[in-house]
Amino acid sequence: MELSAREIATYLNGEVEGNPDTKVSGFARIEQATQNTLCFLANPKYESYLYTTGAGIAVVSKSFKLRQPPSCAVVWVDDAYRGIATLLDIYATLNAVQRRGREYPSRVSWRAKVGKNCYIGAFAYIAKGAKVGNNVKIFPRVYIGNNATVGDSCILYPGVTIYAGCHVGNSCILHAGAVIGSDGFGFAPDENKRYKKIPQIGNVVLEDDVEVGANTCIDRATMGSTVIHRGVKLDNLVHIAHNVEVGKNTVMAALTGIAGSTKIGEGCMFGGQSGVIGHLTVGNNVSLTARAGVASNIKDNETHMGFPNMPIGLYRRSHVVFRNLPDLQKKVQQLEQEISNIKSKT
Repeated sequence: MELSAREIATYLNGEVEGNPDTKVSGFARIEQATQNTLCFLANPKYESYLYTTGAGIAVVSKSFKLRQPPSCAVVWVDDAYRGIATLLDIYATLNAVQRRGREYPSRVSWRAKVGKNCYIGAFAYIAKGAKVGNNVKIFPRVYIGNNATVGDSCILYPGVTIYAGCHVGNSCILHAGAVIGSDGFGFAPDENKRYKKIPQIGNVVLEDDVEVGANTCIDRATMGSTVIHRGVKLDNLVHIAHNVEVGKNTVMAALTGIAGSTKIGEGCMFGGQSGVIGHLTVGNNVSLTARAGVASNIKDNETHMGFPNMPIGLYRRSHVVFRNLPDLQKKVQQLEQEISNIKSKT
């Protein structure tokens, strides 16, 4: 794919500064770009590279006030990050490998239903009662269990496992090694303090437009459903426990863990390695910083940090205090010694 600065501006409703006929055929980071590549600038930390980059074209947010002329043609847009995402989507669509048909060996039960224009890779297994929609790509070594359903236009990358009875909506993407419907972590000690397994008889429901990262696990409910609502995006190595509900358009970065029966609201953003204990309610539009540990309910529109979690403003004020604790301890010890000296003289 080759695009000119003028064409890129048309796609993104932007404005060109420099030669509008400059053409590029690929993408690169701003600090590593060459003449035939396109880069972007959305973070002020990288502004200095715009004056030295070897890129042919840069997509730049209009909010930037440049200190000197850029070294390449610039397409000014409202949001460079969103603009580059649009271009990458166009690029991926034009360069996508079209896969159709069935590779062997693979196993599709005669009691399963597979829609039109699907691709089924080698060693895939589709069990009896399973239903697969139209235009689905099932890569090698995918397992779809009894009575599971997969909606239209989904992509299941190699090694995905969908347990029996689970539901995947339309236009979902499940990356390699994702597990949908593994047993929830339910055990009860008996009179001999040996743990007896509690059967997990529920399922998992992924609504439309959900993306699940590589090696992410979503456990089936003990009863009822673990529900991931429309538009949720889960990074690699995320764990969602049994009977959790995640609201629509929530995103979670890698190594996040949500314990059982917790309800997460809509539009939330969870940083990497954050965690939420069980049976809590997290409101809508909540943000957690990386490694935040949530041990209490959170109201709508709050940002929390630390473990145990607290509102980010309170955490920062507290941090000013506890990082100075060694000095404060010395001062307290000095004051105690002075008081002791005064008492000994009276």
